[in-house]
Amino acid sequence: MQRCLPLCVLAIAAFAPAAFRLTHPEHLAGLVSDLALGLTFFLLAWACPRALRVALALLWGLFQVGAQELLFSLQRYPVWQDLHYLTDPGFVKNTTDGMDLSSPLFAGVQLGSVLLLAFAPLKRLTAWRSLAAGALAVILLLTGHELLSQSLANQPMTDRYNPLHWFVLDAALNNSWTRVEYSVEQLPLGLIQADLQGKALIEHGKAKNVLIVILEGIPGLYIPEIREALGLSAKDAPLTMQKLDAATQGAMLVPDFTVHSHQTIRGLYALLCGDFSKFSWDTPKAFELQAFPDRAKDCLPAQMRARGWSTHYLQAAGLGFMSKDRVMAQVGFDEAHGVEWFQEPNSFPFEWGKDDRAFFKGARRYIKQLRRTGKPWMLTLLTVGTHQPYAVPDEIADQYPSRKDAAVALLDEAVGVFLNQLKKDGVLRDTLVIVTSDESHGAALAPWVSAWGLGMVLAPEGRDKLPRIKRGGYGNVDLTASVLDYFSQPVPLSVVGRSLFRDYQEPREMLSFTASALRRHTADNMRLECTADGRCWRTQADSLLGQPPEKVQRFSGKQAREMAAIARALDNRLHTGLGDKERLLCFGEGEKRTLNAKPGNDWSDNLIGAQYLDFPENSDVEVRMRLTMLKAPPEGVQLRLAVKEWEYEQKDVVLPVLPALHSGEVLEKSFSFHNRRARRSFSFFLVGTSPDAVLQIDRFDVIVRQGKGR
Repeated sequence: MQRCLPLCVLAIAAFAPAAFRLTHPEHLAGLVSDLALGLTFFLLAWACPRALRVALALLWGLFQVGAQELLFSLQRYPVWQDLHYLTDPGFVKNTTDGMDLSSPLFAGVQLGSVLLLAFAPLKRLTAWRSLAAGALAVILLLTGHELLSQSLANQPMTDRYNPLHWFVLDAALNNSWTRVEYSVEQLPLGLIQADLQGKALIEHGKAKNVLIVILEGIPGLYIPEIREALGLSAKDAPLTMQKLDAATQGAMLVPDFTVHSHQTIRGLYALLCGDFSKFSWDTPKAFELQAFPDRAKDCLPAQMRARGWSTHYLQAAGLGFMSKDRVMAQVGFDEAHGVEWFQEPNSFPFEWGKDDRAFFKGARRYIKQLRRTGKPWMLTLLTVGTHQPYAVPDEIADQYPSRKDAAVALLDEAVGVFLNQLKKDGVLRDTLVIVTSDESHGAALAPWVSAWGLGMVLAPEGRDKLPRIKRGGYGNVDLTASVLDYFSQPVPLSVVGRSLFRDYQEPREMLSFTASALRRHTADNMRLECTADGRCWRTQADSLLGQPPEKVQRFSGKQAREMAAIARALDNRLHTGLGDKERLLCFGEGEKRTLNAKPGNDWSDNLIGAQYLDFPENSDVEVRMRLTMLKAPPEGVQLRLAVKEWEYEQKDVVLPVLPALHSGEVLEKSFSFHNRRARRSFSFFLVGTSPDAVLQIDRFDVIVRQGKGR
């Protein structure tokens, strides 16, 4: 009995995911995966020394709980590229604020058993026969899972895998197919150029201004007429955004509206720059724009600014995360503001920034200021209240099935009031308003909901010119071309997309990479989907979205490799034709940084934004920096340089030692290094601590040159 109790605790920790999977008996493949991974953990933990067992159990428990939270939030499992978020203290702090878990029972059982295991007097398993028998059982379970997973390939990946099983498989097989390469010129035209050949609904828009309202993570599923247009009913939706629906009765609705990826910065790039965001977890194109200023000039804010509009960006969170302050300036916004701009207090604490009610109150005030100037303006708004852990007080969250549903309900009320106020203020009489989303947090209905965005258009022309339901497939990539087309402005050659203000007779190409699946809708109405485990299936369908038919056909070979090759070519589109041309990334233009008084860590104390960069194999990198110490104590300030790939410091890069800087002193340094192998998510750190010290970053340039070998 004394030995049995610790083993029972270990078994609970190992098989808790399988036990909770039993609430979904149709997820048979997922249950077998849970058992296989649980048994693997059980054997390893039992055979490990106590200290290692505790560490292993803690990692297992935290991973399983974290994966369930991510599944609830975005309907996907973690992949290895997500690890870099764990190195961002702000992201970790804000995401875990309040520890409001979507599955508190599972988290309690999983983590509680792990904590009990730390004190359980469990004797190590040393019998090799028992280990061999256990290993054989794991092999049989994995073999059975493979057969089951193949026969149930039309089920969502999250129904077929334990999250750790998927995590390992994705890391191992992400680039496993035989590669096929395409140049951009070989791609379907609909993926690389704007299509304005459709019949115009409006010859020249009446609006003077343009307002883009981006609702964090909201799919079209929540709007009744939108979901009905794609063949779904109220029973398929967790809730309905009734206030937003009522406030947009005069709007044109775009049911078939795709978001192309996860992450806000990627969604913002697609809708503001008229280009597909990457269909992978590589460095976002928004960061790469620094090296391509001519392409940045083609983004919507820059185009509008060049034609006389003042351009503004306002978001509820701080601008620092994902470098939105620099990106928004790069794409052409005259002014970009985050949480620091607002005077409106939150109704309740929320770590990410302003709750939606306070945000829209501030946004209304901002619009009033813009209207007083009498000049045409473009304003882009981004909410944050529906970002995990969700801006909702506990007493309201208790009234809903989940905190996410409660946060969506609060957003619904806030945006509904906001749009009605705009109508009352007269804004809608001279402003084109587009309500959309940066990404989709998905739904339990189906994994493709993670690729379903929100498309709503309020224009002064109203229903006289615009239909209630806009047929055809559209997505974030189309908004730049649509706004320019509405105002009868030329669309740059680099911009991709169709106009929402035109009717098209022919189907189109559409792509998305969400919930670990690459999806493609072809011009001949084929819907293709491939997951990272190499499994692909296809069916005839009118859209990338919408429930696929029961009968789907597995495919592989050339068509699967072609799909991956198209995605890679579009991912590298900014770099097309560069050859050996050097790339220049600038991270210093005179910004003044106040140093922290006390040491923190490299990530929180970093004075420059040169993070998450990719360098190709056989390339050379040169860094040139110029720093001016504006204010320092008498003893000066000691600065330090460091470089990391993901979260690991790189010892093979020789860095200069920086001298102590005193007030008024200027430091100019440069250094270079060679990359024998490709580097990913490479970050530079310039750190220093001193009370009451201010440093000016005059220059921090990263120059990347493709080498010819050494």
